[in-house]
Amino acid sequence: FEGQMKLADARKDYYRRLAHEQGYRARSAFKLKELNESYRLIGPGFYVLDLGNAPGGWTQVAVKLVGNQGKVMGIDLAYVEEITHAHLVRDDIQNEHLPDEILSYFGRKVGAVICDLSPQVTGNWSLDHARQSSLNYDCTKIMDKVLAHRGNAVFKIFDGEYTLEFRDYIKKKFSRVNLTKPAASRKQSSELYLSLIHISEPTRRTPISYAVFCLKK
Repeated sequence: FEGQMKLADARKDYYRRLAHEQGYRARSAFKLKELNESYRLIGPGFYVLDLGNAPGGWTQVAVKLVGNQGKVMGIDLAYVEEITHAHLVRDDIQNEHLPDEILSYFGRKVGAVICDLSPQVTGNWSLDHARQSSLNYDCTKIMDKVLAHRGNAVFKIFDGEYTLEFRDYIKKKFSRVNLTKPAASRKQSSELYLSLIHISEPTRRTPISYAVFCLKK
């Protein structure tokens, strides 16, 4: 067990050091790089929306992937230091006017929505997991309005009682769904990533358990 912990710490330090060497703000940048290498979610010229983008590692990766012909917009409730060639907005994803602002900036629907957000962690696993699931459903509401037909998406999810429900809810919208844990994730972390390929027509149904959770908040 001690050997496994040392290996996990070494891997964590490796990606942190790599992020520093390559100018990324967070080791999470390598999660998106790996997911994109596997599933080709973002390409040159893409318009990309990054929801919950603080501290900006995924936004930095997206900017490099889209190149000079693409556009990237990052949104977070927290302050994010300026990123060259990215448009950053400090706002709440529950703001009902956000989709209009997003479409106004891009001038059309986007090719990819990426979402690596987490709630403020309380230490109460059940509560943190429920809040993270709730945030993801909020993001899907935005996604339904701004993601172009056959566009792609990525969502972080915490592995728990709502995981399969969210996967089943969102997979109905896409041609292909992949649930994976990137190498850059800590081994002991509960986070998983849903890579979603080619959205079809948006649906409007919301799971019953999510609706109940919202009423209890």
